Amino acid sequence: MKIHAIDTGFFKLDGGAMFGVVPKSIWQKLVPPDANNLCTWAMRCLLIEQEKRLILVDCGMGTKQDAKFFGYYEPHGEGELFKSIRQAGYNPEDITDVLLTHLHFDHCGGAVKKENDKLLPTFPNATYWSERNHWDWATIKPNAREKASFLKENILPLHESGQLRFIEELSPFENIEILKVDGHTEKMMLPLINYKGQKLLYCADLIPSSAHIPIAYVMGYDIRPLLTMQEKETLLAKAVAENWLLVFEHDAHTEACSLQNTEKGIRMKEKVRLVELG
Repeated sequence: MKIHAIDTGFFKLDGGAMFGVVPKSIWQKLVPPDANNLCTWAMRCLLIEQEKRLILVDCGMGTKQDAKFFGYYEPHGEGELFKSIRQAGYNPEDITDVLLTHLHFDHCGGAVKKENDKLLPTFPNATYWSERNHWDWATIKPNAREKASFLKENILPLHESGQLRFIEELSPFENIEILKVDGHTEKMMLPLINYKGQKLLYCADLIPSSAHIPIAYVMGYDIRPLLTMQEKETLLAKAVAENWLLVFEHDAHTEACSLQNTEKGIRMKEKVRLVELG
């Protein structure tokens, strides 16, 4: 097995929304905002090489939306999905599986491309994996709080193509356990990867950045913030006890980190780059 960090670029979100009840006087020291109170966030995906599979975990926001949409989020940077996959030594046609942690636009937008006015799966040879309850949550009757993040053009073409499958209780991937959490959204999936004798937790939006490790640092986007706090507390305690590394999807500067207990609670110990793991 080999793991690559896939850079799909940066985007901006309101700092207050990203830190919930934490005061700006505190969070701005961790993630400085611009003049409009917007902070820069990564859209970091994973590419996992296995013997017979090439698994992409999440795929950024994609490029098919219009200028008005992108104007809200100011995508920028040199990172791009296809470019990063090719830098890892592969082509989009080589992807065998796409694991979508959840169906918010900044995690699944790149799953579908627009070609001659048709919406098609970006990866023609891949099986796309979602969670059945989350799929229903996003498609049947999206709640008013999340509706703007569940875009039909990012989601429905996957079902229409016949390439969509659902992860039930057991993970379909060797050496990858799927943890499901419900604080951010219903049944978000977090891959826990057994990699060279160490476990790596891809945190998606449970802990979007290293600045969100403290239990109370919960996004305003979460539908069940108190549950998010409980889920973070449980997983962080286990992560410290078992020496997991956390991999961050949205941290603009830190790919991953180890953890330690401190007087203030669990905090980052050392920054880690995935390439350093071999």
